Amino acid sequence: MGRKRMEEQWWKGELAADIHQTLRTQELKLPMYKAHSPQIGMRRYFIDLLTVLSNRFNLCPTARHLAIYLLDLFMDRYDITVKQLHIISFACLLLASKFEEKEDKVPKLEHLNNLAYMCNLNVVLNKKDLLRMEMLLLENFNWNLCLPTPAHYIDYYLCVSIGENDLHNGWPITSLTKIKAFLEKYAYYFLDFSVQDHTFLHFRPSLIAAACVCTSRICMQISPVWTTQLELLTCYSWEHLAQCIEMMLIYYENDIKEASNIKEQVTIQHQEQEAMENLSHLATSQVLFQQSSYHPLAQHSAMLSQFQSPVQDLCSAYRDSLQAHRASGLLAGSADSSLRSRAALQTSLRPPAQPLPIQTPIAAQVA
Repeated sequence: MGRKRMEEQWWKGELAADIHQTLRTQELKLPMYKAHSPQIGMRRYFIDLLTVLSNRFNLCPTARHLAIYLLDLFMDRYDITVKQLHIISFACLLLASKFEEKEDKVPKLEHLNNLAYMCNLNVVLNKKDLLRMEMLLLENFNWNLCLPTPAHYIDYYLCVSIGENDLHNGWPITSLTKIKAFLEKYAYYFLDFSVQDHTFLHFRPSLIAAACVCTSRICMQISPVWTTQLELLTCYSWEHLAQCIEMMLIYYENDIKEASNIKEQVTIQHQEQEAMENLSHLATSQVLFQQSSYHPLAQHSAMLSQFQSPVQDLCSAYRDSLQAHRASGLLAGSADSSLRSRAALQTSLRPPAQPLPIQTPIAAQVA
């Protein structure tokens, strides 16, 4: 699957439907995630680490998401020390990049060590330990890395994300290409959101990808929210996606509020700085220079506030409507794999994890 993706855009080829069906069949065999890792509190840190490493080496989204998924499944099964988690994270990234990327894009050991030093990880990797950890991971997954993630579906679903009959703010779309480009950015934004919270792992990958497209249409005020063409392609109805979409909208609203608070703090700091400069000028009674009236940050904040306000109202309205459409016990269209509520998932009992099956301690050097 990895080589096929890199050689061509499979979602635009003649075999797209067959490849999609194969992925859907494979995802039915994915291991069940139980959120039993004793180190689950550190998960966000290692997810961010893998994201930084992936961006630094310009890895494709499928490689990044596969690396994160491998780490999640492995952490879910074993009790792992922090030092070992760093090495395992690097090993997951190497395996995922070898599977999804071309050979010349696979990170080299020297580059990994340089980046680890720049990130103040205090860990020096060596080839022997990485190979041992890669072997351990492969044995743990029965030498099968054909594990579909939401990133494997997103491009296929984006092919029909915008139609000629769609409306934007109630008006016909004048430029499908431009709207689709914006929607793709939104979809990948929500795709990255989906790895931040382990609760999303209880949804099927294909459902998460479909929810990313639908949530993007909601935020861009495109109607209808979910078209017949999208439903036929993804095999998911609005009811199937409702719970996942609700979670994404909540995260989206929180992200907007956090960004707004940061911008407000920056604006206050600028105002205080300007006030101090004005006082200094008055005290010296000499005008050294005239301050520019152009404030890019203020103009950007004003434009952003005009966009955020209706979007926040829209998100709230859709989240209210989602409450009426939630299908209890329905996960990814499967009645036998019902999704528990988020609160129930997080408060579920966690049996002790297995110790990491390494014969001898990892010989990682600590800087």
